[in-house]
Amino acid sequence: MYKLIKVLFLAFLILGCEQVTDSQAPTLEGEWLVPKDEVFDGGPGQDGIPALLNPWFDNQKNIIYMNDDDLIIAVKKDGIVKGYPHPILDWHEIVNDQINSNVFAVTYCPLTGSALGWKRVIKGKTTTFGVSGLLYNSNLIPYDRLTGSRWSQMLELSINGELIGSKPETFQVLEMTWQAFQSIYPDAKVIQENTGYSRNYGLYPYGNYKDDNSLLFPISPIDDRLPRKERVIGVVSGGVAKAYRLDETSDGPDVMIDTLNTIELIVVRDSEAKFGAIFLNNLNGNKLSNFVAVKDSLPVVMRDDKGNYYDLFGEVVSGIDAGKRLEWIDSYIAYWVAWAGFHPNTQIYGN
Repeated sequence: MYKLIKVLFLAFLILGCEQVTDSQAPTLEGEWLVPKDEVFDGGPGQDGIPALLNPWFDNQKNIIYMNDDDLIIAVKKDGIVKGYPHPILDWHEIVNDQINSNVFAVTYCPLTGSALGWKRVIKGKTTTFGVSGLLYNSNLIPYDRLTGSRWSQMLELSINGELIGSKPETFQVLEMTWQAFQSIYPDAKVIQENTGYSRNYGLYPYGNYKDDNSLLFPISPIDDRLPRKERVIGVVSGGVAKAYRLDETSDGPDVMIDTLNTIELIVVRDSEAKFGAIFLNNLNGNKLSNFVAVKDSLPVVMRDDKGNYYDLFGEVVSGIDAGKRLEWIDSYIAYWVAWAGFHPNTQIYGN
């Protein structure tokens, strides 16, 4: 029965790739900050894709559903790292979790390949996020259970409801391969497959979607400067967007200083481990003149001209400024087709 349901679900998705039907054009009430005719019903309905709440985590040796090249999201709070695998997020899209007093949601949209971390305190009250079942530009629209407001994940904005116009408070998450995660954070715990839902987490639910050029729902505009499903890390400053390719590097981490709209950025990428991170060139109010990549020492990725060594989260792990941290700038990884759809005319580093 489970296999039959999955086949029917995939058939529905494939149909959606060919033609968006009237049944996928929902009736939307109230004010929306995006065109209503560009919001589609993904099919399962609200909470039809069940978000997780405080799932069970386990030691890595007990995680058997992951392959070395599968991707995983790392979250670090109060020195504690936890792992949120794509094979879990493909089926649930949102994980509401907590590390000590830090309450947050890891949001992931399989159709746009975008993972973002949102804090879960709104107007001084703790809430959880669920999957609305709606999509804008093929991207996840979460809703908060405090007010029922709908949010665009990639716009990072409430687009409908009581909180319309509000922005979520975001934080850095790191995407990388399972192989890299195990090597870098061997003691970090990972969501185990006993989530309370009957899912085959070793099976990707969208067929060949992440490997081909197909789209299940419209994205506009389409920018063909890069392959559609290439993963890029993007950032916006002062209304100017820029994307950095992850597959341009070789032989370990690559570090560079770049400028976007007068803002100086430190960009860290690794094509083998599939991670990327962007920081402001600002350490405790001071700008540094030079960074050098550090090879074969993960999670350490770079050294500055003062002799400080930094990890993937921008924290100085050794040196005269140990314990201080570079300022993270809101940025995330997504499929190129999605990033460019949300940020038309985006600059591509190196082009």
